[in-house]
Amino acid sequence: MSSNKTIEMKLPSKRQKNAVQNVSNRMLVTPGDVITEDTIYMKGHGTYGTNIEGDKRVIASVAGVVEPINKLICVKPLKTRYNGEVGDVIVGRIKDVQQKRWKVETNSRLDSVLHLSSVNLRGGELRRRSAADEFAMREYLKEGDLISAEIQQVHADGSLSLHTRSLRYGKLGQGCCVVVSPSLIKRRKNHMHNLSCGVSIILGNNGYVWISPLVKTATDSEAGDGGFDFDKEPVTADDRETICRVRNAILCLAKHSVMLYDTSVQYAYDKSLDYEAKHLLSDDVASEIVDRTLMEIDLLKGNA
Repeated sequence: MSSNKTIEMKLPSKRQKNAVQNVSNRMLVTPGDVITEDTIYMKGHGTYGTNIEGDKRVIASVAGVVEPINKLICVKPLKTRYNGEVGDVIVGRIKDVQQKRWKVETNSRLDSVLHLSSVNLRGGELRRRSAADEFAMREYLKEGDLISAEIQQVHADGSLSLHTRSLRYGKLGQGCCVVVSPSLIKRRKNHMHNLSCGVSIILGNNGYVWISPLVKTATDSEAGDGGFDFDKEPVTADDRETICRVRNAILCLAKHSVMLYDTSVQYAYDKSLDYEAKHLLSDDVASEIVDRTLMEIDLLKGNA
């Protein structure tokens, strides 16, 4: 039996790429989109141009948000590996112990390096590193250990050199590490906070968030022991539940692309107290917590 059916076919056609007349901040683009044809703009990271003579188009090479800096146009990718900057606070994991240095995994394209000369000796002693210090490297940091550090230098290939010369940095003890997108970490002057709920957090610029029982600090900005001595007593059940609740609150915010900083984490924790910690990751509860947190942040901004 034959049936008379009409089949409509559409031939492929070139996609129209209309240029944007006025380049605005936070404009979303996809690869191949023409950002502008204005000749006054220069091409930055995440953009490219053609080799055709007279073609001044600035075209996006990645999916992301347009960030014009004066006349320089850059596109910040929505999802990317961590691109470090000097002075960033990061949380990393020791990957390998080599001659006079440690290899550190920091969520970037290449492994970072922590030199033996860039770490504090016990008690903050200042002296040359000897052969004995080199032999004892694994006694301080070995494979799998988590550390907090600061970026000292960014090399031409994108690899990072770290240092832990401040006693605030060093080996991390008992706690929980949460991995989120680096783009969700809000850049602040301070990334180490003691929350009122009774935990300490380190919001690493590389997307690694460290949550631990409350650390008692003195008034000195260099307070700390560099990770040489930390409490090895079992964490109490109440502290473990608080750490779990803060972890789940952070994951709720990250799931809804909310910027992470001390205020947003504290508000999310406060709003989560109406639910059990194990229920925070369900879609309905997470949406409710995020909505209430954003309302609280908007109210805070309105009163500022």
